[in-house]
Amino acid sequence: MREPDPRVVLGLHRSRHERLILTSALELGVEAIDTSFNYHGFSAHTALAGVGGDLLPRFTVSTKVGFFPAAGGAEHSLDPGRLRAAVEQTNRDLGRVPDLVFLHNPERSLPERSSAGQEALGTACAALERAAADGLCGVWGVSSWDPRPLPGLVDGTMPRPDVVMVRSGLLVPVDVLEASEALAARWGLEPDQLWGMSPFGGGIGDPLWKTFDPQVFVQDPDDGLSAVQAAFRTAYRLPQVGRVAVGTDDPSHLAELVTALRYEADVGSLRTYRRLLRERTGRQRA
Repeated sequence: MREPDPRVVLGLHRSRHERLILTSALELGVEAIDTSFNYHGFSAHTALAGVGGDLLPRFTVSTKVGFFPAAGGAEHSLDPGRLRAAVEQTNRDLGRVPDLVFLHNPERSLPERSSAGQEALGTACAALERAAADGLCGVWGVSSWDPRPLPGLVDGTMPRPDVVMVRSGLLVPVDVLEASEALAARWGLEPDQLWGMSPFGGGIGDPLWKTFDPQVFVQDPDDGLSAVQAAFRTAYRLPQVGRVAVGTDDPSHLAELVTALRYEADVGSLRTYRRLLRERTGRQRA
């Protein structure tokens, strides 16, 4: 069994919730799970508790609230009462207090007017801050798929999250990268308080990873480094994050990603890559 490595978080989006991936994660030193109130058709927490059983206390568990059951699927809401109720149900369904609860994609329900958007975001953040203070979760955070509307809404009066989670990796648009960094800066977060997610932009099955080799962004790559491993390693620098949540039900894939952490990203090459991305985006807008 490997020493615990807090840099990898096992994501359960689209997971089949099988015990094997949990036991394999622990053997690999992965002791953090990320899930959500709405995953697995709003049954992810009960499924995790059922399959995890005696294993669950060995993990730190982060989850998210913000999506709710609705006719035909799901709806998003920043209503503080609904957020509080979802956190309370999360405690019941998991059978334990989650270590971290994220406000899930708040940009989905922000009013168009900036003043109203600031109030809605602040009220939602305050609801999670109160939930943490009341012992319903260890700490709270914000998880955003598209953080571009958020930095302009944050000021010194807004509750400060303990963690922010954003997309990371080579497929993230440069304006999203920059908004993620701006949001973390507005809240005064340290690099280890910023987490990454979706490092492969949807999955390693994308044909891109068979035609593009990101080893150029890794220091001293060798024959043992795969394109998938190189892409995963660079996700910790685009933007700079302390942890990356990655979803898989395949223990061998998870082992491959954990092994990738023995390499280091080439910061100079990634800086050039970002500059080229920015220039290309500027030309497209012009």
